[in-house]
Amino acid sequence: MAAIGRFQKGDDIFFAKVVDGELFKLRGDVFASPSFDRKPTPRKGVRTLVPITPSKIIAVGLNYADHAREQNKPLPKEPLTWIKATTSLIPDGAKIEVPYPNHRTDFEAELAIVIGRKVRNVPASSAARYILGFTAAQDISDRTIQNAESQYMRAKSFDTFTPLGPYIETKIEPDDLNIQLFQNGQLRQNSNTRQLIFKCNELVSFISQNITLLPGDVIITGTPAGVGPIKSGDTLEVRIQGLAPLVNTVK
Repeated sequence: MAAIGRFQKGDDIFFAKVVDGELFKLRGDVFASPSFDRKPTPRKGVRTLVPITPSKIIAVGLNYADHAREQNKPLPKEPLTWIKATTSLIPDGAKIEVPYPNHRTDFEAELAIVIGRKVRNVPASSAARYILGFTAAQDISDRTIQNAESQYMRAKSFDTFTPLGPYIETKIEPDDLNIQLFQNGQLRQNSNTRQLIFKCNELVSFISQNITLLPGDVIITGTPAGVGPIKSGDTLEVRIQGLAPLVNTVK
């Protein structure tokens, strides 16, 4: 496998391998040993969906050294995590809806891990075998609520606050990837996953020591420096090296 997406055509929802823009429908279980059609599925009438349907989304905060410096905060001694509602997910191309326009609401570009096998209490040295792949994400955040409450879940779980996709890249090394966010074509975030305080394998290990991770679960790994506010009419594009770009608009 390489890039895997999830699509809908009429009533048919299916996974497919994406090769040069063409879709080769997956047969079998995406988490096992799937096979693929030899002939592509015509793209006409096909809609791109969120690439996976997780049982849970686990967010990680303050996980880039440059973002910690930007926030004037010390580096955490262990990962800072919380749960995001799965109903906050939207696919590439969908609109981010801001419920309180008078609140400050920020973009946050993130690399997302997609779990491929049930995992509990795995060491970091073995964590990679439990990962299906990686995709782009955003952790849209209502800062007004976040700063007023001790828990982050509500501020980051409104409907549409977790853009994810468009595809899952299964053949990529996550520890040295450029990560950028463009707002209306202007570069706002520009970093590299080398800046991650806790690497992807470490995050899977740490979380699995406390919570059983299931196939399809998503871990969003934190955002680099440069976060900023969004407004209606914005176009936000996350570009992560080796992944297809994730593009969403704001209303």
